[in-house]
Amino acid sequence: MDYHEDSARGAWGSKIAFIFAAAGSAIGLGNIWRYPMMVGLNGGAIFVFTNILAVIFIGFTVMLAEFAIGRHTRKNPVGAYNAIKPGTHWKLSGYLNVAVGIGILSFYGVIAGWAVGYFFKAITGAFRRDLSWFDSEAIFKNFTADPLVVFVCFSVILVLTVFIISKGIKGGIEKWSKILMPALFILIIFLAIRALTLPGAGRGLAFYLNPDFSKFNGTVLFFAVAQAFFSLSVGNGAMMTYASYLSKKDNLVSSAGWVCFFDTLVAILAGIIIFPTLFTSPEIVPGEFVADTGLMFQVFPMVLSKMPGGYVFGVMFFTLLLVAVLTSTLSLLEVPTAFLVDEKKWTRRKAAIVLGALAFIIGIPAALSNGGVKLFTKWGVMIKMDFIFISLGMTIGALLISVFLAYAWGVKNALKEISFGNSRFKLKALWIFNIKYLAPVVIVILLIIIINIF
Repeated sequence: MDYHEDSARGAWGSKIAFIFAAAGSAIGLGNIWRYPMMVGLNGGAIFVFTNILAVIFIGFTVMLAEFAIGRHTRKNPVGAYNAIKPGTHWKLSGYLNVAVGIGILSFYGVIAGWAVGYFFKAITGAFRRDLSWFDSEAIFKNFTADPLVVFVCFSVILVLTVFIISKGIKGGIEKWSKILMPALFILIIFLAIRALTLPGAGRGLAFYLNPDFSKFNGTVLFFAVAQAFFSLSVGNGAMMTYASYLSKKDNLVSSAGWVCFFDTLVAILAGIIIFPTLFTSPEIVPGEFVADTGLMFQVFPMVLSKMPGGYVFGVMFFTLLLVAVLTSTLSLLEVPTAFLVDEKKWTRRKAAIVLGALAFIIGIPAALSNGGVKLFTKWGVMIKMDFIFISLGMTIGALLISVFLAYAWGVKNALKEISFGNSRFKLKALWIFNIKYLAPVVIVILLIIIINIF
């Protein structure tokens, strides 16, 4: 029986629908907010170069592993591990993925809510006047310190996410991905072209695309690999879950390649938008203008207020940001939703609503940690949640996926699954080496660095 005939869980209508959805899962704040911030903090172009290598050799490797496990078992992460190795502790890895998904959504949704708020600020002309750094900083601090506003914006994102997930695969994720992803690419290409025509664009491009290899060090490598995991959405079971709705006829290798390509392309285009735009302001100094959330929500509005056509540019940019965050929140909620649907036999609507409410409750401290409640601000709740769920959770998840496929399920079994829809895997030898040796070693080193840093 072809998997498309299995209507109990749902299935993608086509390969392109899956690629759009998976790319949407990967494309989000990691590309448009965090990636340029990491570039600015880690030497500019050398980080871009290192990150691309990390995506090719590590990100693609783990993503293909998730695809193979997901399609082979046609289950959520808990069910997938248990199906291949029943009665073992490996299913705990699946529970980790479920917990990480809802955990990331709980605080990522807060930041996504900021995108909602800034979208409306852009529309209402909040950035039209000639802002200084202090004005834009005050706008951001006042916005994030207002509990009512933050909770309303947070709720908007969660309600939209729950609504789409509750509609299922074809009627929900696939339908909206077909709308949101083309819109995202149209917006980002237009904005990149506009940014390149700005005065001072050459200065920004030189910083962004002309690598200085003397700036390469262990810190750049660490953040480049960590960014690849976060940006590609590997290690949290999202790609495994999405692949569980795939047909045996679909080519997993090319699908993983296209998702990595689109995700990296959006990140690079985001940099082409942001750095030429930032460098229209002569006071912007490379490596000094980014700190935490400052690049997207403080510095960028200041620059927009000073540039010709900044109103239209700003509205389009924050529309782009809003579209990107929504495609990512869908995959974060889909992982635990699939678990409850598969393992607990809940209806999709009930699972989505309950999990959305749970994410809201867990996210309350994060929502109040930027001035809303001094105690949460002092504790740095959002930074700690980022560390627990992204830095640790996704990295450990990626390590377990690599080890499980290579040494528990077996490379031969995985290659048999990969061969469906792809009889000629030209990079087979390289992928085997990467999944058995390179990926686990690099991820263990990454974990050691993470633990030592924090």
